[in-house]
Amino acid sequence: MVPSARMDVRSRIESLLRQEPVVLFMKGHRGAPACGFSARVVDLLDEHLEDYLTVDVLADEALREGIKDFGQWPTLPQLYVRGTLVGGADILAEMARTGELAGALGVSGPLSTETPEVHITEAAVTALRGYAGVERPQVRMVVDRAFDTELDLAGPEKGDLVLDLGALTLAMDRASARRAHGITIDFVEGVEASGFRIENPMAPPKVKSLSVAQLDRMRKGGKPHLLLDVRTKGERAIAHIEGSELLDEAFRARLTELDRATTLVLYCHHGVRSRSAAEHCLRLGFSDVWNVEGGIDEWSQRVDPDVERY
Repeated sequence: MVPSARMDVRSRIESLLRQEPVVLFMKGHRGAPACGFSARVVDLLDEHLEDYLTVDVLADEALREGIKDFGQWPTLPQLYVRGTLVGGADILAEMARTGELAGALGVSGPLSTETPEVHITEAAVTALRGYAGVERPQVRMVVDRAFDTELDLAGPEKGDLVLDLGALTLAMDRASARRAHGITIDFVEGVEASGFRIENPMAPPKVKSLSVAQLDRMRKGGKPHLLLDVRTKGERAIAHIEGSELLDEAFRARLTELDRATTLVLYCHHGVRSRSAAEHCLRLGFSDVWNVEGGIDEWSQRVDPDVERY
């Protein structure tokens, strides 16, 4: 980086540090961290602060390299408090564990967290007792930013919220508690496998998988839906599923006008591109989004052999 450019980046960083007392330089932003280390630090800060500034270094290569030079710290994320570098993910996690993080942030302690309502079935309690080998097991639950949930037979960690559920104690960190209200923990016995089934009403909608046989039944059953082809015009000229619409630039503009409750079903050649497009539809606010697994190639093999394969 040339000297003038380096000075310009330094001035921008200093300006950012003057905006807010707490500034996190990270990959992604507070609502959508783009790496596990950044997500970990955001969770720690969310436990202590209502508001702070995050700066997405992935959006600016000069800033990404400049912040490393500025604090003489080689890794990201980096947390600054009142203009002073505090550290990265490992240091902040250790400070949270020892209780030092609150003091560094200038707060008395973690924010108050509402105790979540948790439902656990008798089948789940029985399974946990069996795994733990005790009548009243200690269980620790983590609900991450993707709302994936892990259960571990372990006691609470420092700062955890602990729930007495009668048959067992359930501990969770405060970030998990904010994502767990109304969660149900069940255990299901299956022919091929058994395991815990967790339903979380706070979890955002996810892309659902649809086999070609299920799509065929959906179409024959008359369930209202919009079938979108995310392939190229050239591919569509070779073969397409009747009744589908090409998701080209013109139709993408129309998507913004559709009722977000519309059922969207997306397909491509093998199901990879359509899953990516389906995720984009979720980000637009659609809640009932399906991806056709195997794509049109599977459709032509299992449902309609008149559809040409390529």
